[in-house]
Amino acid sequence: MKFNSSVAEVFIPDDEKQEKGLSRTTDLCIAAHQDDIEIMAFGPTVKCYGQADKWFAGVVVTDGAGSPRSGVYEQYTDEQMKQVRIVEQKHAASIGGYSAQFFLGYKSSEVKDGKNFKTVEDIAAIIRECRPEFVYTHNLADKHDTHVAVALRTIAAIRSLPAEFKPKKVYSLEVWRGLDWLCDEDKVCFDTSSHPNLAAALLGVYDSQIAGGKRYDSAAIGRRLANATFFASHDTDNCESLSYGLDITDLVNSEKDGFSFINFYIDRMRDEVRDRLRRFE
Repeated sequence: MKFNSSVAEVFIPDDEKQEKGLSRTTDLCIAAHQDDIEIMAFGPTVKCYGQADKWFAGVVVTDGAGSPRSGVYEQYTDEQMKQVRIVEQKHAASIGGYSAQFFLGYKSSEVKDGKNFKTVEDIAAIIRECRPEFVYTHNLADKHDTHVAVALRTIAAIRSLPAEFKPKKVYSLEVWRGLDWLCDEDKVCFDTSSHPNLAAALLGVYDSQIAGGKRYDSAAIGRRLANATFFASHDTDNCESLSYGLDITDLVNSEKDGFSFINFYIDRMRDEVRDRLRRFE
């Protein structure tokens, strides 16, 4: 494949030819940073794990240069950290049995520039080549600027494609802001209960982030456990671990702007809170 990014790379964990590694993909996650995929998309990952007819692939859009660091990584330069994080992401792709792992290597500033269409073109090229049934990306209510920018570039990329290349469904997932605030009927629930050892292993490879001062491994698994317990107040738990998503397929297949789309769900949550309070005042 040819990319606008001169540092872009495609990693096929099981050494299949690139064409086969890409074309077998059914589920594709497009994320901002190394480790975002493993934090937000374990549900789709485990759905595909060990299945002959389902294959998960990941895209990391940025180079990961600006991550916080301490301990053994405290003196690492941005260039050194970029290389460490690429190696970690490749380990995760191998452990998770990914069909392919893409590294686009853009600076965060490039991704956040709405007039820079290179990221959109590269994401569109990946989707065109892989032709996944399902695409996953960050949610529009995330509080990390680069995450929101990647979501917007992903939406623009899918919109630019002919109908035959568009996925059946597109979901936005939770990282820097959970989606537990959504009304229950708006939540898409991904069961993350199976293979807890795999979940721990995928998050555990990111030593540069964990030892560097952020316990993403504990936090991500803890959120999933909390989601499962607090999903239904009057029912027993149907699963032990759960992550949330929001179906944004209608947004992708329209010209509606991102704020209008997500504000609809914010208003629904506000109305639910208002109505509940008024019933008991």
